[in-house]
Amino acid sequence: MKPKELTIRGLILGALITTVFTTANVYLGLKVGLTFASSIPAAVISMALLSAFKDSTILENNIVQTVASAAGTLSAIIFVLPGLVIVGWWTRFPFWESFFICLSGGVLGVVFTIPLRRALVTNSDLPYPEGVAAAEVLKVGSGTRGETKDDTGESREGLVAVIYGSIASAGLAIVSGTQIVAGELTGFFRVGATASTGYDIAWSLALLGAGQLVGLSVGVAMLVGQIISWVIAVPILTSVEPATVGATLAAHTMAIWSTKVRFIGAGAIGISAIYTLGVLAKPVVGGLVSTLTASRAASTTDDSDRDLSPTWIFILTGICLVIAAWLSFTFAKSTILASSALTLTLVAVPFVLIVGFVIAGVCGYMAGLIGASNSPISGIGILSIVICASLITLVVSPTVETRHAMVAFALFVTAIVFACATISNDNLQDLKTGQLVGASPMRQQIALVVGVAAGASVIPFVLNLLAKAYGFAGAPNVNVVASHPLPAPQATLIAALAQGVIGGSLEWTMLGIGALVGIGLILLDTGLGAMKKLRIPPLAVGIGIYLPMSATFAVIIGALLSRWYEGRTRSMPNPERAQRLATLVASGLIVGESVWGVVNAGLIVALTKEAPIALVPESFAPAQWLGVLAFVSTVAWLYNWMLRRSAAVI
Repeated sequence: MKPKELTIRGLILGALITTVFTTANVYLGLKVGLTFASSIPAAVISMALLSAFKDSTILENNIVQTVASAAGTLSAIIFVLPGLVIVGWWTRFPFWESFFICLSGGVLGVVFTIPLRRALVTNSDLPYPEGVAAAEVLKVGSGTRGETKDDTGESREGLVAVIYGSIASAGLAIVSGTQIVAGELTGFFRVGATASTGYDIAWSLALLGAGQLVGLSVGVAMLVGQIISWVIAVPILTSVEPATVGATLAAHTMAIWSTKVRFIGAGAIGISAIYTLGVLAKPVVGGLVSTLTASRAASTTDDSDRDLSPTWIFILTGICLVIAAWLSFTFAKSTILASSALTLTLVAVPFVLIVGFVIAGVCGYMAGLIGASNSPISGIGILSIVICASLITLVVSPTVETRHAMVAFALFVTAIVFACATISNDNLQDLKTGQLVGASPMRQQIALVVGVAAGASVIPFVLNLLAKAYGFAGAPNVNVVASHPLPAPQATLIAALAQGVIGGSLEWTMLGIGALVGIGLILLDTGLGAMKKLRIPPLAVGIGIYLPMSATFAVIIGALLSRWYEGRTRSMPNPERAQRLATLVASGLIVGESVWGVVNAGLIVALTKEAPIALVPESFAPAQWLGVLAFVSTVAWLYNWMLRRSAAVI
């Protein structure tokens, strides 16, 4: 009898698990511009819960993690969609519009990657680091690897690791919420007579966990970006750009960083993304050709190599394009662009189809090469909005009256394409996991569609809650309770690029400098690769320049600690298991703090208090140094616990 695989309980469990991970990713992405891959923690939780059923199988567990990871990945839509609130077009996220943007783009991401499966998964030597890791976790939890007698218990141990990490990060965040312990350490100071710079360090265990997951190379790259930003660019530009009358040192420094230096980062990100696309063009085209050849010769009877049929691919694609056309037309019709609604729709739909398909191939390949978490999805978003905004200006001439609506329309359409990009960035990773555990690609593809629908249902609610509680940097933020809005860094950048292209007001000088920096970084990274030294990904450096220090410092620390931990566990009896433990603890760190962030948002809205659990005023003097102590001691305890657990494994 064939083992259970695609079951109702598995789909429901995946949808329930993804509620947590989607919520966490939405909050984390808006706070720091990073999301995390949820496949591994979802697999661990699934195994622990399904162990209550005697007939559960590794294939059913794989379906659960497929649903959960698809929905969790879809949350990266927050890199674009909040732009509509930031530019003041929306005051909230309308459920049905937001739902159908996520659904149509996400399902297109699923179907666009189906033709790529054989070339980029089955017949490819791409490493798929996260997909392979998830398969290993599934095999260990089911007892199919047979490494030790205790393999069957690793799923329970893994769940404990996730819980420990979640409690630690949520606990520190809650203590910070009392204001007895500060969550940040901030200061600004002069460099010479006129120049200035500063530091803004967030004691975030979620960010530390993200650093543990992205690894040393990305962490060092982000450190280089921060050095370029705060040690070089900010002091130079503050020395030549006079402060406005009455501006404080901190205000002037932050103004220079946000209006000048961030666009250097954007330029570096853009040129790095273009370079990546150029490098990937040949293998992606080759993959498509080999896929078409393989599809004609493939057996349709082998369940392990069967995809959704071409008929279903065309049906789903057609439905999604009809939804995209309806969304685009109704959106344009409700604006000052109503007379051009049909024309704009005729531009939007081919853009979604053609650019979406190209992006699906690129993102799928990148995920296979470096993992979904490290894939430069931000660069894809930047290129997409520039192309979309440029196309719109070709068919509708911008005027003072129409610019706002054109920016909003560009963001709206790009959001659909970006949803496609986010899902394709994860799908092939999941299919690689399925291949390694003997799953049916067709059943996984059905699960991916279910995951997209689940994520699309959750995301609007979380976005509305966070928008009401915190608001977003640069947005009007009417009737928002908290005075410290979420940075939403990618959405802010993409909104600024749309406004710049359509309004003709881009910081071209800073973007050009950033492009030159990016070229230099590409040459440096290429040289390091040739010498077989630690790589410094140019895109990660660009992100390090663009993101605030509060969003990167703990990531860098986490990346450095990941290498230290790897070195300490290398000589242990089971170093692979030690690394899996670290991955699960890191995932827990992200989940715990992020979920508390959403809960806190609910308290802020319900109580209409910016600091609903504060016990002392914000001016409480010892708080900053108590924050340092609390962060360092919690990190020391966690890594000591991980080392002791790893050393105890036989």
